[in-house]
This record gives sequence, C-alpha cells and structure tokens, in this order.
Amino acid sequence: MIDIREHPLIRPITGELGMKKPKIGVALGSGGAKGFAHIGVLKVFEEEGVPIDMMAGSSMGALACALYGVGHNWESMKKLAIAFNRLHYLDLTVPKTGLINGRKVTGLIKAITHQKRFEDCRLPIGIVATDLKTGERVVFKKGWLYEAVRASISIPGIFTPVKIGGKILVDGGVIDRVPATVVRDMGADIVIAVDVGGFTPKQDIRTIFDVITLSIDIMQEQIVKLQQSSADIVLKPPVAMLSPKALANIDHLVEIGEETARAQLPMIWEMIGAWKERL
Repeated sequence: MIDIREHPLIRPITGELGMKKPKIGVALGSGGAKGFAHIGVLKVFEEEGVPIDMMAGSSMGALACALYGVGHNWESMKKLAIAFNRLHYLDLTVPKTGLINGRKVTGLIKAITHQKRFEDCRLPIGIVATDLKTGERVVFKKGWLYEAVRASISIPGIFTPVKIGGKILVDGGVIDRVPATVVRDMGADIVIAVDVGGFTPKQDIRTIFDVITLSIDIMQEQIVKLQQSSADIVLKPPVAMLSPKALANIDHLVEIGEETARAQLPMIWEMIGAWKERL
C-alpha cells in the first residue's frame, strides 16, 4: 500500500503545513446488485493508499459503508457478496406494504455488521433513508447500523418499510441516489461520489421488481444531476446495462468498479495535491 505522504503529488501539502491534508469523503450510491462495483472502487483506494476519512451511502451503498465502517476490507466484502444467497432474505409476506417482510435480511445485516453501532465504526458513517410520511431525507449517524441499513435498502413495494421514531422509512435512493451532499455536510474537503445507478431503456420487463426499479431509476435521473454537483469527482462505473438483480456477475461488477477507479486515480491525486491552494 502506498503511503499518502510519499506520493509525488502529495508532498507539497506536507512541509510547512506539517501533516495537514484534506479530509476525503466518499459517497456510495444505490443500484441493487450493481452496487458490488463499490467493492472494486474500495479495492483500488486500499491498494493505492487513497485515504477515506468519512463515508455516506444509500441503499446498497449504505450496506457497503456499514461493512467498511466496522472493519471489512474489499476482500472480505467480496467474499460476503459471493456467499450471498437470495434465500437469506426471501421471507415473502402477504402483500400489504411490501412483498418481502425483511426479518431475514435484518438478521443477516446484523450478523455481518457484528451488531455494531455507528459510534463503533472506524470512521464517521452517514446512511440515507427516505421518510414516506414527510417526503424528506433522513440521515442516520448514530444508533444501530443494521436498523439504518435495513431502512436504506427498503425498495418501495419490494421490502416492507421500516418504522423508526414515528417515521416510515424506505430506500435512501428514492430521494438521494448518491449522497454527495451528505458527506460534504459531514465535513469533507474533497468528495468522491460513486454512482452505480442510472436509467437504461429496456425491452425485457418481466417482473414486478423490474417495474419498480426501472420506475425509480427514471425518477432519479434528474435529481441525481443536481446532487452530484456537490461532488468534486464522480466515478461512474458502466454498469447501467446490467440488472440490479445481477448476483451472478459479482466478479465482473467488482472488476468494472476497479477499472473505473484506476482510470480516475490521476484526477484524484491531482485534486488532493491541489488542495493546498484552496486553503
């Protein structure tokens, strides 16, 4: 792993400023199984020494943030992804507010996050959900990680909503697909956003899952353009054509995330190296 202090574009920051360096925040977006591309991005950041001081995520990005926050690295996250099985969360219920009850997935999230709280994480984490009652964004920064993640992954119509503190919460991606503004508000000097969502026209629409996820993708397109303006760098792995249910393509998704991050490394280091001039 590269020491950030030894990188040729970072040395000018040290010197008279001592060890002063920018706080780097990473925003991981929603996208179903396409979110496994986040693992490839984190792999590159770990191997190349790109520091992460804080993170925020929506939906699958929220799960990735929580796992990273409790100490998982890209390798253990990939192993969990490969071992993942739909039977772990398919506790179907009588359709009322959702097709899947969510008790099984709650237990799974609780286990893989080691039943830890936000306060136990190795870096500040923000997890985004949407309040159906008010239409407002809800950002979790304390409390049980599994509760926040369960709320953030609750795709409307698929998972039953989560009730917390009088709020009825669904997928964070509904209101904030890539929470760049959240990580900026957390104090990041440089914000790197990773967007694995996006609408791609499709002819093969077969299931209720297709209908719901495509509807959300269409709705998000205009919103996300405004939100991403808060990011300094946007990494957009080309995964839009893949299905959000593409659990069989995990290796491919990780590779796409890795390739995208490596291609943007020069820009990331240049942004970090130029930060001194902003002071």
